[in-house]
Amino acid sequence: MKSLVLAEKPSVARELARVLGCRQTHKSYLEGDQYIVTWALGHLIELKMPEHYDNKYKTWNLEDLPIIPPKMGLQVIKQTNHQYRAIESLMKRKDIKECIIATDAGREGELVARWILEKANWNKPIKRLWISSQTDRAIKDGFRNLKPGKEFDNLYHSAVCRAEADWLIGLNITRALTTKYKDPLSAGRVQTPTLAMVMEREAQIQKFTPKEYWTIKADIGPFTADWEKNNEKRIFDKEAAEKIVGNLQGAKAVIEKIDRKKKSEPQPLPYDLTELQRDANKRFGFSAKKTLSTLQRLYEQYKIVTYPRTDSRYLTSDMESTMLDRLQGMSSGYKEEIRPLIANKGKVLGKRVFNNEKVTDHHAIIPTEERLVLSDLDNDERKLYDMIARRFLTLFLPAYEYETIQTVFKAEGETFKAIETVIINPGFKQILGKEDAPLEKQSMQKLSQGQSFNIKEPSLQQKWTEPPTRYSEADILGQMEKFGLGTPATRAEIIERLVETEVVERKNGRFHPTKKGQQLIELVNDELTSPELTAKWEKELELISKGKADPKAFSKKIRKQTEQLVSEVKISDKSYRAHNLTGSKCPECDSFLKERNTKDGKILVCSNLECSYRRRKDPKLSNRRCPQCHKKMELHEGKAGVYFQCRRCNIVEKAEEKKKAVNKREERKLVHKYTQKEDFGTSLGDLLKQALNKED
Repeated sequence: MKSLVLAEKPSVARELARVLGCRQTHKSYLEGDQYIVTWALGHLIELKMPEHYDNKYKTWNLEDLPIIPPKMGLQVIKQTNHQYRAIESLMKRKDIKECIIATDAGREGELVARWILEKANWNKPIKRLWISSQTDRAIKDGFRNLKPGKEFDNLYHSAVCRAEADWLIGLNITRALTTKYKDPLSAGRVQTPTLAMVMEREAQIQKFTPKEYWTIKADIGPFTADWEKNNEKRIFDKEAAEKIVGNLQGAKAVIEKIDRKKKSEPQPLPYDLTELQRDANKRFGFSAKKTLSTLQRLYEQYKIVTYPRTDSRYLTSDMESTMLDRLQGMSSGYKEEIRPLIANKGKVLGKRVFNNEKVTDHHAIIPTEERLVLSDLDNDERKLYDMIARRFLTLFLPAYEYETIQTVFKAEGETFKAIETVIINPGFKQILGKEDAPLEKQSMQKLSQGQSFNIKEPSLQQKWTEPPTRYSEADILGQMEKFGLGTPATRAEIIERLVETEVVERKNGRFHPTKKGQQLIELVNDELTSPELTAKWEKELELISKGKADPKAFSKKIRKQTEQLVSEVKISDKSYRAHNLTGSKCPECDSFLKERNTKDGKILVCSNLECSYRRRKDPKLSNRRCPQCHKKMELHEGKAGVYFQCRRCNIVEKAEEKKKAVNKREERKLVHKYTQKEDFGTSLGDLLKQALNKED
């Protein structure tokens, strides 16, 4: 009897099969003496769409809402139906004794596998492979310590509740808004409160009125000090500021107080996914989606980092014994940094990282023991790995120790303060390359109370208060984490959804709400825009996954909420105007056309939801560069064929015609046409050559 192993992706399945010794290759699975390894292609099963419950739902009507099926049904996704059928037939084999779920070890991975098992009516035992890295050692250990499937039933119930809640609220509210206001308006359980946060920041910016203020600096002996009063460095009265500066001319400053404090900064904890996405956005401008996809390659393809979709920054205590192996694995890329750490037998100095209670489904993202080959990584992969690696190496170094010296000067009744930091031990900061700058020759360490200095060049700086900045991707991720919106695995997807639905746009790495987004927030119910409400739901889903809350009660609550939200849209007297309507009319139904931005440029689409007319507004840009200004040229098709044009320089170039590939059927016809003698050869090339020679 054999075990059927179900992986989430073909690439992971191949690695599992290699380690398990499954060498017989088939189209949809790999087989060995003990195991058969097959794979999903992400989700193979999804919740049924409204039209599968009733044909009338194919047409979107406000009167038909809300659509709340008494029991949510499952269906096979059409595009990947072939793979599901292959898995289903494997499950019916008489020699299969059990199924080992080997999908991603998380809520979404559990759902991928369980829906396949449920749709196929699986009734044999289930076991679970739960590993945090894809190395050979981790896979072997994981298969030696398979867990009973029942242990993950609550995780599955939580995943089902989340999927059904997103379907009920997202689908119903999107249909209600779209049909009522006759424009594609997308709303959802997580995306709408995220949009609301962007809108709130925009409102703060628009309400902001800049105020003029002044600051005063003075060179006191060899030090530069700032004027301060009641912990405030700003003066909003120009005359008062000028008076202070006037009084300081030629005055002396006396040291009133010296405050010395020795401080210690502990080693930073390793990354979880959200913090890594935030740091990668700040340092390299990576979007959350780009960070996640790059990280996924480091985990699956290269196997040099642990499971990426984690929300924990801690490690379990039993991992302490693996630290030396991990250092040795990464030593080829960090020889100088790692040599002393290996000599110290991989002893971890940042002990607080080991905390079993703070590890959720997965521990923090750290390097694996797999041998690092830096030359295999592309530039983005190397940057991300370096962030993870250096953060990990800080655990083996001492804490950063420093002393702050704050000197308070008094001059003409005014207070000035100067602060200096003296490094005692750079500790872990030497690995991060973030040591503070070395001190100037003049140091405050030798100063004493009562010393006096001449004041040189007191200066007045005029400034203006500034509005809060618009959110960057790092800021949005931070806010989503703060309010518990989404999960580390879904946050990148939510941000991309906001951009795709044209309710926000990225400009210079910051998010600006569009007119469509501004109107959408005004149309939806206040509860749906509330981050607190969504956070409450997410906490409940977390409790369901731990067996501490009732999934049926959650589903009942979501259904009631859906009814209320749809009802409010129906009776609302709010108005909406499509922000992108143009003056042009659709040639097919005479409705106004709307302008939309796409990756390929601007397009015009019909505003009538039942009409599918669309055309490009601007010519498509090609990759051909203008020989004069080197800008991308437009691609056109005229009577003479395809051509490139640069409007700026008025240069036109004809496109080279591509050689048409000969298909098999045409090749057989040509072979038949030119075959006259058997000794011509068998290839089409030989036959044509012979025919041409004959004509000559």
